[in-house]
Amino acid sequence: MSPEEIKARIKTAAPEGKITCPAAMSLAKELGISRKEMGELLNELRIKIIQCQLGCF
Repeated sequence: MSPEEIKARIKTAAPEGKITCPAAMSLAKELGISRKEMGELLNELRIKIIQCQLGCF
């Protein structure tokens, strides 16, 4: 899957610019990327993490 396709999937999963922490982790696993990579892409795409399991966001 190309980087553009991964970004498109992330945008589809977060249409309002927000995604829950569990959903982001699940999507990262589905896309075959690390949690760190997912976090970097979310930052790049300006998508906020909500309902963080660690209480950080």
